[in-house]
Amino acid sequence: MGRGKFKGKPTGKRQFSTPEEMLAGSSSRPRTFKREEAAYEEEKAEEESSEESGEESGDEESDQRRKGTEGLISIENPNLVKPKNLKAKDLDMGKTTELSRREREELEKQRAHERYMRLQEQGKTEQARKDLERLTLIRQQRAEAAKKREEEKAGEW
Repeated sequence: MGRGKFKGKPTGKRQFSTPEEMLAGSSSRPRTFKREEAAYEEEKAEEESSEESGEESGDEESDQRRKGTEGLISIENPNLVKPKNLKAKDLDMGKTTELSRREREELEKQRAHERYMRLQEQGKTEQARKDLERLTLIRQQRAEAAKKREEEKAGEW
């Protein structure tokens, strides 16, 4: 039997209970639904009345009314806890964030390079001493060469 272009979903059709089925009690809706709904409305009414009177005992009662073993076993599931959204005004500006290993190493490298360059300028490193000795030697050689040229020019005259 062809149904046309589209196939039906594998889950089947929706089944709605008729008023007759509901009265007969053969509906698919659970029998405890009305009890749960009444308990929920009672709880809501109690919370509203406690808020009006300024009592905070409603929180303690709702903790005790957990289903099954939830009240007996404390579970710390990080997925159950909703992440706290921090507002900009609540942030602690004095608190510094920890750097990652790469960032920390990069900062140390920069500081070491700056320190080395300062020492280099002051002439306190081995490389700076060698450079200064080489410079003084070159200056002496140039001064001697200049003297020889002057003597040769004076000797020619």
